[in-house]
Amino acid sequence: MGGRGQNTTTDMNPVISIIMPAYQAGNSLETAVASVKKQTCKEPWELLIIDDGSTDQTAEIARAYAAADTRIHFLQQKYNKGPAAARNRGLLAARGRYVAFLDADDWWDEDKLKLQMECIRRTKAVLCCTGRELMQPDGAPAGRMIPVPGRITYQMLLHTNVIPCSSVLARIDAIREFGFVHDECHEDYILWLRILKKYKTAVGVNAPALKCRLTSGGKSRDKLKSARMQYGSYRYLGYGRIKSLYYMIFYTVNGFRKYMG
Repeated sequence: MGGRGQNTTTDMNPVISIIMPAYQAGNSLETAVASVKKQTCKEPWELLIIDDGSTDQTAEIARAYAAADTRIHFLQQKYNKGPAAARNRGLLAARGRYVAFLDADDWWDEDKLKLQMECIRRTKAVLCCTGRELMQPDGAPAGRMIPVPGRITYQMLLHTNVIPCSSVLARIDAIREFGFVHDECHEDYILWLRILKKYKTAVGVNAPALKCRLTSGGKSRDKLKSARMQYGSYRYLGYGRIKSLYYMIFYTVNGFRKYMG
């Protein structure tokens, strides 16, 4: 982990640990980090940036942030291992009671964590997500908002993934209980299903507090790859071929509605 900076920020024990995997994120990391630093949430937080074997300037930029702000810490994977391994590395180092995830090519509205902490305290939920606004690769609005329901159950989630990873705020003990597994599938989707199977429900803040960049290699752009990963997720969770195909029908229809309007 990178050294602690010399600024005047009080290094109190964080309530929220924000885990940010970053791979070849030199052009987007500044926007993501700035959105964390602008949060209006009064709870103390820490940001763990995990460079996942980047070959661009990602590590240099992240290291500079860690040197300048005691709330920001830098971890580095020698080789690219994928987002699941990077997030798990962050979970090992996290000190907060709650954990949030933010990919380095996405960013948040300034009230995002505040709204979620209020929702969690009101509902006692273990996991809270938000709606999102889709953005072009250059950061311009893509003209599409994707809402979330106020209450999310295991059966609802089987039909389509309404929980964007970069929008999640959750109790860290619930996340650590299962962790991120199997990058060849939707590793975050598998985790949310496991949590909901045990804890029954999650909650959503139906506001586009997450700005989600549609990168050229992202899952949401490569529909065939995403579908294969979705089917693999069902199979990994123990569903047979017929049941997996049954849920894939709902996934396909809901995916079309989600991204095409």
